[in-house]
Amino acid sequence: MQPDKLFSPFTINQFTLKNRIGVAPMTRMSSKADSVPRADVLEFLIRRARKGAAIVYTEAIVTDYESAQGYPGQARLLTQRQIDAWRPVVSAIQKEGAVAVMQMFHCGRMAWPEVNPAGRVIAPSPITPEQDNPLTGQAYPVPDEMSRFDIEHVIEGFVETARGAVEAGFDGIEIHGAHGYLICNFLSSYSNQRTDGYGGSVENRFRFAHEVIQAVRKVVPEDRLLTFRISNWGVADPHVSLFETRDEYQHIIKLLDREPIDAISVSTHGYSDKAFGTRQNMAQITRAVTQLPLMICGKIYDRASADEALEDANIILSAKSILLNPDWVEDVKAGKELRLHASAEANVAYTDEPLL
Repeated sequence: MQPDKLFSPFTINQFTLKNRIGVAPMTRMSSKADSVPRADVLEFLIRRARKGAAIVYTEAIVTDYESAQGYPGQARLLTQRQIDAWRPVVSAIQKEGAVAVMQMFHCGRMAWPEVNPAGRVIAPSPITPEQDNPLTGQAYPVPDEMSRFDIEHVIEGFVETARGAVEAGFDGIEIHGAHGYLICNFLSSYSNQRTDGYGGSVENRFRFAHEVIQAVRKVVPEDRLLTFRISNWGVADPHVSLFETRDEYQHIIKLLDREPIDAISVSTHGYSDKAFGTRQNMAQITRAVTQLPLMICGKIYDRASADEALEDANIILSAKSILLNPDWVEDVKAGKELRLHASAEANVAYTDEPLL
């Protein structure tokens, strides 16, 4: 009889996960003026740990009080009040036998100046997405091209947010380099047309990510996880391939492989989708050039899809399915018939309706 890989332990760094299932990081808009999420949103994370998830990611936490915010009501982890709000949540997740990871990001050109204290949008280049902002119905504003001062200031925001996560007791920190947000803006020539040391070649476009990772690692103890998330699609202009070729994407992965990170998380529209005109999916293309632990997310909704996704990755992350079904891990283990949810069904994450 074959071992049950999905429900077998897996070790990253010093952490042995009880299974291969995690709660994907999902954007929220539930924080009030204090940048602390609603109680039901925090309890949602604890409940998913109690119900069997081995890794529980926070929503994406914005990294500063100036230009990082892209949506109303986002959370931060920069003040003692915010740290104190998260500490018991982290402890409760850990008591349920799960690993708690804080994901952090800067929204870059996806930011919304009306919700940013500094009233500005910054990005590597003054280029906007083609589509309008779905929340405002208006075109995204042209961002300010980041100066060296801006770059250093933003990196410090990542560092301070990581410090907050360490103080709150999180087991790990994830740097969000996906979905067309700031780090992804630098990585992709679609949004980065700089001519200085942060633009042009793949190595130059990777420089900002490198500097963020290096600065954050210095404040994250070696016994805590540091992971990096990447994707080939953005939340705006989702039809665009952010990396032009498989070779370009793999070049980025090779550069990540040299960094002091513990795992790479790959976000996809669908885990089995073939990428870059090849017969391979994103996990296979990523695995070909790194031996780092690999997480995969995208249309993993039942036992069959979870098992198939694990053929090319080490951990699967669930977003919509685990958001909408508190018993998802148990249902998958029992082999229940489950359906693939439409994106619109996940809009509950962005409303005032309490999460289950």
